[in-house]
Formats: sequence, structure tokens, C-alpha cells
Amino acid sequence: MDEMLKLALSFYGLKEIPGEENNPKILKFFKEIGQGWVQDDETSWCSSYINWCAYKTGMEYTGKLDARSWLRVGYGVVDPSLGDVVVYWRDKPNSWKGHVGLFINKQGSEIYTLGGNQSNMVNISPYPLNRLLGYRRLKKVRNSLIY
Repeated sequence: MDEMLKLALSFYGLKEIPGEENNPKILKFFKEIGQGWVQDDETSWCSSYINWCAYKTGMEYTGKLDARSWLRVGYGVVDPSLGDVVVYWRDKPNSWKGHVGLFINKQGSEIYTLGGNQSNMVNISPYPLNRLLGYRRLKKVRNSLIY
């Protein structure tokens, strides 16, 4: 299993804290990718989570909070491997909204994706294949920051 996927899985079950309190681990994702202005765990954090995992493991990353920014990183693949980035549209195909996670498996018309902010937590969830914008394979750009 690759290092980025292994790191992402280590946060499985991490949840937002309802109400006024915020999960400090989620806020850390924002801060360490240069988005420290975010002060709550209700801000969409799927992209910050994948950015943080990529950053920590030395992979290329966007540093941006919009999921569709991942369509401009790495290179597109048609046949994804475990741990490749997967990008979906949200609301409508041409809106700016989206979702990003890591590819786990494809079964029928669903893509199983490991990601953050999936039902307000890190988990593996199915997404409809017809919402797929693309798969991306990231390149290693430096050594890992995980000790």
C-alpha cells in the first residue's frame, strides 16, 4: 500500500465536532497546507484532507480548497489504481462544486472512495460513477514529512 493511502487510512473515523467546538485535527489539515484562515470544521474539508495527506507524504498537491483543483495536478488515468485521486462534480457537472478523495474500488455503477468530509468524517463511501470528473495519479516531488 502506498504511503499516502496508508496515512489517509490512519485517520479513518475522524469526525467533525457538532456545534461551536471544532476538531483540532481537521483544523490542522487547513493550517499545514497554508489555509490557516479557516477556523471551523464545518468548512468543506475534503480537499484540505487530501492536500494534507499528499503534502505530508511528499506527493504533489494543490494547496487549494476546491475539489476540482485536483484536475490540474498529476496526470489523468483511465484505469485507476488503489490510492489514485478521484474527483467528482457536485450539484451539476459544470458548477465549481465538487468532491475529492482516494480511489479504493469500482463496483458496478459506484466508485468506493476514501476521503474526508464524507458524512462529516473520514471514511470509505460509494459515489455514483456518473458524477466522475476524472482520476489523477500524483507524482512524488520530495521526501516524506512523516516521521
